[in-house]
Order: sequence, then structure tokens, then C-alpha cells
Amino acid sequence: MFIMKEFKPIKQEKTVISIRIDTDILKTIDNLSNKTDISRNELIVQCIDYALKNLKTDRG
Repeated sequence: MFIMKEFKPIKQEKTVISIRIDTDILKTIDNLSNKTDISRNELIVQCIDYALKNLKTDRG
């Protein structure tokens, strides 16, 4: 029998920031955002999250 864990919605704290980004990179982000039907912001957040989780450093 499969027992589902209890769902507890949480509100993650978010902070508004400003960045400077190369125009060509922004065009690529906007194109991917339109193709995947997610906001520019969400795409950038997912890219940053992926990069941080997969970052290889000499320090481990």
C-alpha cells in the first residue's frame, strides 16, 4: 500500500535584485522563456539553481 507523505505548503522567502547581463544572453533567455512557457525570472532562477547544484570546485 502506498502512503503519501503529508503535503505542507511553504512560502519561500524571495529577494528582489538587479543584475547587468549581456544583451545576447538576455535574448537567449527570453527565447527559451517563450518556448518553455515560463517567466524570464523563473527560467533564470532555475538556471542558477542548476548551476549551483552542479558546480565543481577544488574545495569540494
